[in-house]
Amino acid sequence: MTELLRIEDLRVRFAVDGGHVTAVDGLDLTVSAGEIVALVGESGSGKTATATAVLGLLPDTATVTGRILLRPADGSAPLDVLDVDARQLRRLRGTAAAMVFQEPSTALNPVYPVGWQIAEGLRAHGVGGRAARRARAVELLDAVGIPEPRTRVDHYPHQFSGGQRQRVVIAQALALDARLIVADEPTSALDVTVQAEILELLLRCRTDFGTGILLITHNMGVVADIADRVAVMHRGQIVEQAGVDALFATPAHAYTQELLAAIPVPGTTATRTPPAGEPIVAASQLVVEYPRQLGRGGTRAVDGVSFHIAEGEVLGLVGESGSGKTTIGRAVAGLTPVTGGTLDVRTPAGKLGYVFQDPATSFNPLLTIGDSIAEPLRVHGRDLSRAATGRRVGELLEQVELPAAYAGRYPHELSGGQRQRAGLARALALGPRLLIADEPTSALDVSVQARILELLVRLHRELGFAALFISHDLAVVEAVADRVMVLLDGVAVETGDTRQVLHEPVHPYTRRLIDAAPVADPRRRARVAR
Repeated sequence: MTELLRIEDLRVRFAVDGGHVTAVDGLDLTVSAGEIVALVGESGSGKTATATAVLGLLPDTATVTGRILLRPADGSAPLDVLDVDARQLRRLRGTAAAMVFQEPSTALNPVYPVGWQIAEGLRAHGVGGRAARRARAVELLDAVGIPEPRTRVDHYPHQFSGGQRQRVVIAQALALDARLIVADEPTSALDVTVQAEILELLLRCRTDFGTGILLITHNMGVVADIADRVAVMHRGQIVEQAGVDALFATPAHAYTQELLAAIPVPGTTATRTPPAGEPIVAASQLVVEYPRQLGRGGTRAVDGVSFHIAEGEVLGLVGESGSGKTTIGRAVAGLTPVTGGTLDVRTPAGKLGYVFQDPATSFNPLLTIGDSIAEPLRVHGRDLSRAATGRRVGELLEQVELPAAYAGRYPHELSGGQRQRAGLARALALGPRLLIADEPTSALDVSVQARILELLVRLHRELGFAALFISHDLAVVEAVADRVMVLLDGVAVETGDTRQVLHEPVHPYTRRLIDAAPVADPRRRARVAR
């Protein structure tokens, strides 16, 4: 097979206050045409730094040494990304290699329609006229599963759900038929059914066009489904590299063994009896509509949903992107107005915590992590001295397994998973009576996810708060939820005890969600063909 990417002795250091942080330390890796190589490891291990280095997208604070040899789209001799000039680098981007970014909210420009942004690479490379570029954008939106692509091509990023924005970013990467796709967590924001479609799309790129794929992911089920080779990264170094079957069957390194042991396994969680206390949240025939422009009829995101959450109970909310999960969470928190029905939330002021889905946009970039975590304490008048506030922030960071010293860092100095943990620390700052967690583990690798889930379960047991837990990962929901409600197009199609719903589903849509969930076992590639 033709080698598309060769990385030799890559070292990446970032300048931070007080010195340097080494993100990548002597990495060697190759990706060939028609090959899918998965790069896995904990948040902060250097995966994303490696991915962005491939396309020369590291910030000015980075010092990079080594070689990154990338083969141009015309098949000519490889070029070293670290040696080429800006003009040559622009030619390589989008054609030789394209990037699927981890956080679509920051990758998409909020002031341009998504069709314009998908066509941006085509314009930069002088491909086609305006009509042809628009047609290509519509074609790509359809390919990645956006409904009504001819209409949605003119919509703006805020008019799409989180999962739909991720699909738009993937469409951008596919625009110029790049020979190599560098996909940084391309399915982390997607529910299992859409994730299955995206994985099938990546496999088609590999099978039909010989595309090479460098897949950065924390989802070992995704790795088992589509990867040919796996490189395990820990503290900036690759500690193990093997074929996918061999790595899952006989992991050699202790860290790889820890990663595989941390994967949540459906069916292993003990049955829980849901609390029978007074409801802290009660909704009856809840309706939420978003108005459209120019006075036209609104979009009904939630359509007649009824549910309750008892004191100390965890209700899991699952469904596809756009099904209304996040809208219900925001309505319960008072962030989105209710259009119809009733919604009664019985929590005192300052006793509701919220973990947002996208940690990149939920933090003020001008505040340190410590200031952001302390903000709820100040807003709700907690009379703490500066020293006491600092101690509380340090305790919260340690609870979510971040060093207390991270209080002095800014959001951009943390990895995606580290920002998500900081978001959880902020949500716990006031000791909430009700916690709303919107995809709280979607940005986390499996080992950190396991620890965060253990932390949530322990804190829930110790503090007794009720929780609305929103997730597309059914194994994660099973690990924490007492009951589950399944949403489809804003309607609750099934509600019941967690074990009953996930192991004896009644509704066909629930069965489809369960069947689409990836399994961390390469021997069970039932959903996607090699």
